[in-house]
Amino acid sequence: MESGGRPSTGQVIFLVTSSALTAILYSVYRQKSKVAHSLKGAKKVNLDQDLKNILREAPGKCVPYAVIEGVVRSVKETLNSQFVDNYKGVIQRLTLQEHKMVWNRTTHLWNDYEKIIHQRTNTTAFDLVPHDESGGVAVRVMKPMDAAEISLETVYEKFHPSIQSFTDVIGHYISGERPKGIQETEEMLKIGATLTGVGELVLDNSLIKLQPPKQGMQYYLSSLGFEALLQKQESRVRLWKILTVIFGFATCATLFFILRKQYRHRREKQLLRQMQEEFRQTRERRVREMNLDGGEGVETIKNACVICLSNIKSCVFLECGHVCSCDECYQALPEPKKCPICRQDITRVVPLYNS
Repeated sequence: MESGGRPSTGQVIFLVTSSALTAILYSVYRQKSKVAHSLKGAKKVNLDQDLKNILREAPGKCVPYAVIEGVVRSVKETLNSQFVDNYKGVIQRLTLQEHKMVWNRTTHLWNDYEKIIHQRTNTTAFDLVPHDESGGVAVRVMKPMDAAEISLETVYEKFHPSIQSFTDVIGHYISGERPKGIQETEEMLKIGATLTGVGELVLDNSLIKLQPPKQGMQYYLSSLGFEALLQKQESRVRLWKILTVIFGFATCATLFFILRKQYRHRREKQLLRQMQEEFRQTRERRVREMNLDGGEGVETIKNACVICLSNIKSCVFLECGHVCSCDECYQALPEPKKCPICRQDITRVVPLYNS
């Protein structure tokens, strides 16, 4: 706390930063909580003959937020893996990722750095059907890449290390970048995989579609079951809630510390003004009394201790240099000892001898 009871610059910066972080974390927590609450309230439907009847009776032939579980089946063509024989799917993602070491001029350390230099995603139309496929009901999955969470299986992964000559090594040390290699990855959504779809169910003529929902709700195509998916979202909500509480507590603690310091400083100023007023009144009364005894009494009151007004001043307070107290009153001052006149800390005391 700076002089005058004002908070220091560091305290103000910490208070503002923690307040801003708390507000951001609370906003994210509210958003995650809303997503989990919407997911918990989604309507569970089965892939059977009753599904079309449910959609026909629903307003606009639509269920705004529904949960279905089924097996992936391609509509027409399928996608073949480029690296694994007889591996077919409906979504294929090919990724080339660069790995290198970058010199950090601040920490003077080599840090790992990864960068996607190329990525291509291929998709083909697919349905979700019952596990036994006896019901003959299929749900067409629309815009699968818009899903907030889509489960792809890594079917191929290989790291190609970079080959460097001695000249290349010297040049990399000078430039501050050391290539490690290229990682090649293929991910696919396999035909026959079980998916949990959460989104909007719509009956379009005789075709049932699962598409991204409206009103800001999340779209999911996950390999997890619905209960596991819900628990995953709720665990994220708890994490953001804990972070919000921690930063909120730090903000409140900092604010309480600053207000407490200001209150104590204001209280000390009030007590000091009260003491000065009492001293002034006592001094005027003693002067009036001493005037009756002549000039010697006036000189005595001028040299009297400002605390007890009885003993003669016998201490010099350093570093402020005030001469205002007797030795007995100085010993009675509370710790940490401060000058009664200016409230500065007393580092040492020099005895005063009057001749």
